[in-house]
Amino acid sequence: MDILHYQQAFLKYLTSKKWVQEPKNLYEPVDYILQLGGKRIRPVLALMAADIFGKDYQEALPAALAIEVFHNFTLVHDDIMDDAPLRRGKPTVHEKWDINTGILSGDAMLILAYQYFENYAPDVFHKLAKLFSKTALEVCDGQQLDVDFETRNDVTIDEYINMIRLKTSVLVAAALKMGAIVAETKDKNADLIYDFGLNLGLAFQLQDDYLDTFGDPDTFGKQIGGDIIENKKTYLYLKALEVANEDDQQKLAYFYRKKLKDNSIKITEVTRIFELNDIPILIKQQIETYTEKAFNTLLKMHISEANKQNLKNFGLWLMNRTV
Repeated sequence: MDILHYQQAFLKYLTSKKWVQEPKNLYEPVDYILQLGGKRIRPVLALMAADIFGKDYQEALPAALAIEVFHNFTLVHDDIMDDAPLRRGKPTVHEKWDINTGILSGDAMLILAYQYFENYAPDVFHKLAKLFSKTALEVCDGQQLDVDFETRNDVTIDEYINMIRLKTSVLVAAALKMGAIVAETKDKNADLIYDFGLNLGLAFQLQDDYLDTFGDPDTFGKQIGGDIIENKKTYLYLKALEVANEDDQQKLAYFYRKKLKDNSIKITEVTRIFELNDIPILIKQQIETYTEKAFNTLLKMHISEANKQNLKNFGLWLMNRTV
């Protein structure tokens, strides 16, 4: 089972769709964001899950596309909310066009995502749509919590983990469960693979937090230090506040109250405080904890050892990524 094989199959399906229609100003941004690349992790998971539970993975392609279109819709709107200039190394939709275009094209993507479930029989359609609606609302919950945290000074690590569970993990988990639903496997298997995805999603987001500050600018595709610039209270920041001395705590609090035109000193100083307090090591330990939790779920799943290993390999690849 080769991740690249699923990626290529999905890309072939994605590029077979004609996104640009009239009015062009609505659909060109949709085409633009979907062609920007990215890891296509969520659609790959849907295809992989269908395959693991004994279905031809190609039957999961419409569900996989629904997930990818929805995910990219959230990115378009997130970028507007964060005023982000770059996405995957290219101008964001609202920078390339304007904010109104970004809002409306994003709305269209949300509706387009639902349309792909129409490819399935009524009982499968019902299960997919029900899971998707629940997940989409949870992602909105997570995004709102993320915004709320920016103006709060009492955010706990537990609250942060809950926020990233909603904002990121539930979509990873839903992608796997959708593949299981398309394969019409037992509910227990579908629930277990959802739990596997939930923990893997937490590891994935914590890895993203790590890369945002400590990643390679040439491979990461986003602005390094973006979370620091935006005063995002990520695990790095919250853990540093917990373990640092009073002097470092005050410096962090000072920098996270500021919105500056030139952020180079802020990024350098905050990164230095993180390194002094072993935060890169502590977040890596946390990533490993959630990855192990995901792997423990596999033990209860009624699938072959080879398929368990395939899911494990995917988790290990995800944990060690640099992009």
